[in-house]
Amino acid sequence: MAIGTKTLAPTELDSFEDGRLTEELRKAKEELFNLRFQSATGQLEAHGRVRAVKRDIARIYTVMRERELGIRATPAPAPVAEAKPKRSRAKKDDGATDTTTETADVDATQPAAESEETK
Repeated sequence: MAIGTKTLAPTELDSFEDGRLTEELRKAKEELFNLRFQSATGQLEAHGRVRAVKRDIARIYTVMRERELGIRATPAPAPVAEAKPKRSRAKKDDGATDTTTETADVDATQPAAESEETK
């Protein structure tokens, strides 16, 4: 393993979800851009870091591609607690205190009275 890649070990990449892999890829590409910029301006001190970041990017792409092909299993998403539905209040000018609507239960076995009246 190269310098500074302790957080992106191949075994740890297996446990990342797709969204997290994409975020790590974005961070690694951004770091590589910054390292290349430092190298061009002569400010880069750790030249081995460029190589390590390139390898991290390659590892992430490999894991993503293996998941696409079904070679590597995608981890199960973490359970998310369901949020309670929010109830919004109407303005006091309307006279209504709650904007949530309740639907009336319709009995499907009885014919609708309205259809007979309209004939």
